[in-house]
Amino acid sequence: MSDTVLSVCEVTVVRQGRSLIEAVSVDVRPGEQWALLGPNGAGKSTLLALCGARLHPTKGTVAVLGHRLGRVDMRWLRTHIGHVDPRTRIEPYLSVREAVLTGLLAAADLPKRWSPTAAESCRADELIEALGLAARASSLWSVLSQGERGRALIARALITEPRLLLLDEPTTGLDLAAREILLGILADVRSLRPELSSVLVTHHLEELPASTTHAVVLAGGRTVAAGPVAEALTSETVSQAFGHPIRIERRNGRWSATGAEPARV
Repeated sequence: MSDTVLSVCEVTVVRQGRSLIEAVSVDVRPGEQWALLGPNGAGKSTLLALCGARLHPTKGTVAVLGHRLGRVDMRWLRTHIGHVDPRTRIEPYLSVREAVLTGLLAAADLPKRWSPTAAESCRADELIEALGLAARASSLWSVLSQGERGRALIARALITEPRLLLLDEPTTGLDLAAREILLGILADVRSLRPELSSVLVTHHLEELPASTTHAVVLAGGRTVAAGPVAEALTSETVSQAFGHPIRIERRNGRWSATGAEPARV
């Protein structure tokens, strides 16, 4: 089996006669943490759906965890991929601990006659502790803050011990403090699981954790840049993708973006 966790090779996705992405290629290896950026309509959601084994390409090939899409049971493959999405439905009467355990079943609720194994229970408790939710383990989902829900969803995604973690705009709806806490936790996940690969989708560079190692920048369904983060995330590539002059800076491992004055002739 290749050491590539995710391989997207010259992939095109066509729907209703329109290319959502075209000739996109990305290779993610163990331990790499990728950012996926671009404006609305760039193709980020389409590419993430391919990475998560939720969509087949029209052209090209996609291999996830060594399994090529079209030659593997997609439902089975999805159980080996961690997915963090703030829009995930969790039943409001579940406790934090129960919500984390739903990740074992990829469901919004726990079946009435189902119970976790001792090892699964232990794993849930360890993740809840690691993500700073031990004091809230028995609290109902309905009373959690957005920040607490975000941390619980990360624990939920990690409980199956996936090799690939997908994060779909995980800081959506968070205030500044909650966003910074969550980004700090995402950076800590790398020390907890150094071999874990991840792909994080966002519109905003400020929402990237300092642990980001690589990036792919999309615009109009095509790749503007892809590779090590220092090479892919530049003022030039981001300005090209968003069609507006933008200045990118990085301080203390974090990025910021501001409008740049166009060059005067």
